[in-house]
Parts: sequence; C-alpha cells; structure tokens
Amino acid sequence: MININRYTLKNGLRIVHHYDPDTKIVVVNMLYKVGAKNDTPGKTGYAHLLEHLMFEGTTKVPDFDEVLQRVGGENNAYTSQDITNYYEILPYQNAETAFWLESDRMVNLCLTEENLSVQRNVVAEEFKQRILNRDYADASAIYRKLAYKKHPYRIITIGEKLSHIYDAKLSDVKEYYQRYYAPNNAILSVVGNITFSECIRLAEKWFGDIEPQQIDTSPLPQEPAQRKARMKRVCRNVPSSNIYKVYHMVSRHHKDYPCFDLISDILSTGKSSRLNLELVQNKKIFSMVDAAITGSVDSGLLIVVGRLAPDVNMEEADKALSAEIAKLSSERVTKRELEKVVNKFESNFLFENIGANELAANIAYYEMLDSDINEEVDKYRKVTPQQIMEVAKNYLKPSNSTTLYYQAEEKV
Repeated sequence: MININRYTLKNGLRIVHHYDPDTKIVVVNMLYKVGAKNDTPGKTGYAHLLEHLMFEGTTKVPDFDEVLQRVGGENNAYTSQDITNYYEILPYQNAETAFWLESDRMVNLCLTEENLSVQRNVVAEEFKQRILNRDYADASAIYRKLAYKKHPYRIITIGEKLSHIYDAKLSDVKEYYQRYYAPNNAILSVVGNITFSECIRLAEKWFGDIEPQQIDTSPLPQEPAQRKARMKRVCRNVPSSNIYKVYHMVSRHHKDYPCFDLISDILSTGKSSRLNLELVQNKKIFSMVDAAITGSVDSGLLIVVGRLAPDVNMEEADKALSAEIAKLSSERVTKRELEKVVNKFESNFLFENIGANELAANIAYYEMLDSDINEEVDKYRKVTPQQIMEVAKNYLKPSNSTTLYYQAEEKV
C-alpha cells in the first residue's frame, strides 16, 4: 500500500505527496496535462519543443540547471502524447529550491527569439537522429498515420515534419505556453523525506499566488471505428525486413485496458511466450518478435512487430503472425499462462514504484487519471481467460488491423 496525501490549492494546482523518512532525498515532480495530442495541425512538435524551452531559464533565474546543481540537485523531463513531465531530485534539506524553480518557470519563462532559435536547432537535430537517421525509426510515424485518420495520436510526439520545428514562431510558442502552463492544468507530486505539512507550506508559499488560466478543454477529434483492414509497404536501407501488425484498442480508463496489456505479454514477454516459442524458436520465421501497447489516455494501439528471418517473405510471415494472434480469439489462454503474466506485471509494477523518482511520476500520472494507484494490481488480478478471449474477438480481427510491411532493400 502506497500512502498518498492529497491537497488542492485555491488556484487549482493538485498536490499528491508520499512521505519516506528513510531516504535522504526529495523528488519534486510537475506534470502538465498537455502533450503532443494538443498540438495544432500544421504546427506539430510544440509540446516537445516547449519542454526544451523550459530549461532555458526565466526572467529571474537565467540558468535553471546551474542553480539546481549548486544545491546538489539534478533534473530532467519528458513529453508523451498526453503529458509533459518535469522532475527534480535533490537532498531533502534543499527541497525548497525545487518548489521555487518550478513555480518560477510556470509564470516567468524567458521566451526570446534567441532561446527559440537555439532549441529549434536542438530539437531538429534530435528529429534527424531519432527519426531520419536510425534504422526502423520512421515505422511508428507511418503506422500511426495509417491507423489513425482523425485523432491527433496519428502524429508522433516529436512532430510530423522537420519543417514544423524550423517554422515554429515565437508568438505561437508563447501562446502555447500561456494556454497550458498554469496551476489548474498541473499536478505537483512530492516524494521523499519531507512531511505533508511542510510540502503544503512550500506549495502555498511558491504556487499559491499564481493565477489560474482559462484552459482549452475543446474535445479532440474522435477516431471512428475501423471497419476495413489497412496495409502499406515501404522499402528502406535496413539490415532485415520487419512486419508491424497494429490494432485499435481501448482507452486508459476502460475496464478492458488490463486485458490488452496482458495480451501483449502473453504474445511476446519471455522466451516461453507464444510468438517467441512458435514463430522464433520452432518455425524460425522471425528472428525477433515483440508486442506492446501504447498506453495512451485516449484509445490507443496494440502493436506487434516481427523481424523476419533470412529468406522468409512478407506474405508468409504475415500469415503466420496473423494465425498466432487469431488463436487468442478461438482458444482460451490457460489459467497458468494468465497467472504467469499477471505475476510478471505485479512484480514489475512493485519494482517500478520502489524508487522515489519513479514513484513521484507514477502517482502524479494516476492522479491525472483520477485513478487509485493502489488498485491497479487488483484490476489485473481480476482478468479472466474468458475476458481475454472476448477482447481478442472484438478487437484482434482483420477489419481492425493495420499492417506495415517494412521491407529491406535488396542488396545488389
């Protein structure tokens, strides 16, 4: 049981806190409810670009990192489709520094043409390295656009095009910052050797006077149900061919979400998993297989990827992969098979919440979901073989699938 304390400031800032007197550190985690899904069509990558700009300093603190390092702290951040998350780890005696720095850049971020130019170039180089110059890196951008026709999840987090980053205007970035970076659009998570009363005192001191903003709550375009299989083939200069099978799944709040997570593990987690055992070890159709879910707040994707073994053609691999996936719809998984992946989930979940940094991020995320982190394992424990089969029947069917043939170019 993770003991969590909650408090909300008058300006709407939600606070979650976990006290751990046995550690010498405090983690201050600030989650903003804005991610790539909130980018404007034609102006993508802004959530990620703004994450970079948040480290450029403020009108009061020109060098964010230098101040934090002076008190023995470190920091980082990440952007997803749904959130942007910042955190500081520092000695418990200096916890107030993180409250001060986070509150300062919530309102005083130094957005200048010079800073924007620097970070545009940094993010552009990241785009080139991560998407343009790495084997298989553009696959997710391709299958997302195939699978999604309306929802902004169709665009990867770093942005749709390199030109969107280069063309980002200061006025647009400022508007994005003012629209989403506000106390009533954020969750402050504090974990470590700091009492709840001290946490609230510091939160009131540094965030209490910040004015709430009018947050854009316009509904996002909803993805219509997919009624027909989609397929695309691309050729790339890569060592081996890959095949991607993608299926629409439920949202993070849906009761069937744990089923999809467990299905991905049944298919590919461990050497004894179905795809590894049958298609890698026995039939040797693939040299590698993997399955995962996107884990997004809105309706996400179940993605199965296989790297073809030498001299295996795409159609043969596709047929074998589809047949194994289809078995989930016609044959119940065994209780032992299900218990194995549930136990694996539980051990991973508990391990992930041991460290203060990971726990701070996780309790902030579950707070955003309005979900109790302590109930998560029970949700997985309640999944039955029958439920797995029903979910597979409803979702893991050809009409709900998107297939990408990522073909290696023939060597001359």
